[in-house]
Amino acid sequence: MTIRVLLADDQALLRGTFRMLIDSAPDMEVVAEAATGREAVELTRSHRADLVLMDIRMPDLDGLAATRLISEDENLAGVKVLVLTTFENDEHVAEALRAGASGFLGKGINPDELLDAMRVVAAGDSLLSPTATKALIARFLAQSAPPPGRAASSPGRGASPQLAALTPREREVVTLVAAGLSNDEIGERLFVTPLTAKTHANRAMTKLGARDRAQLVVIAYQSGLVRPDGP
Repeated sequence: MTIRVLLADDQALLRGTFRMLIDSAPDMEVVAEAATGREAVELTRSHRADLVLMDIRMPDLDGLAATRLISEDENLAGVKVLVLTTFENDEHVAEALRAGASGFLGKGINPDELLDAMRVVAAGDSLLSPTATKALIARFLAQSAPPPGRAASSPGRGASPQLAALTPREREVVTLVAAGLSNDEIGERLFVTPLTAKTHANRAMTKLGARDRAQLVVIAYQSGLVRPDGP
């Protein structure tokens, strides 16, 4: 099955470079290009793209607002958004995830890694670069810091009641997802197959109401299931 890609970036040169790279892959094709966020939304609707490669800083409507419009459109429920930007700071990562992006990568990624990332996101998984993961954790650390003179709560204490629905293995998998491990890496750590690791993660997402693995990371930290210094 060919992955239909829409490119959203205000720089024509970058769009041309991405188009050549993507069209060189046998399982992908670029179906449209957008120079603004508003064009990205309109072209996603008209061309039924599977994946939008979205820049953040664009005129008319920025990439975060465009991502939100796409993710909130019931008619575009199957469309995935992968944010690709020069600015991997905590604010942009958190905003992109809240807007509904399934992935967040820096433009310094090499071509083969970008194509692999696009396949991962198009398949329904989520993906964050190591820099983005650290930025996300740092943001939630800052948001959840206790007031002066008040001790921080223990991991899991005061967590969402939904966490009680997770099995011990699902909790274990969620902590590893929150640490940024892939299904292959989780499988190696727990001595199970990557498919089994993915199944546990998917079941946890269903129970917690997480849209994708990126949201699962957010929930893991917000709930207190995972400590900022890692599982």
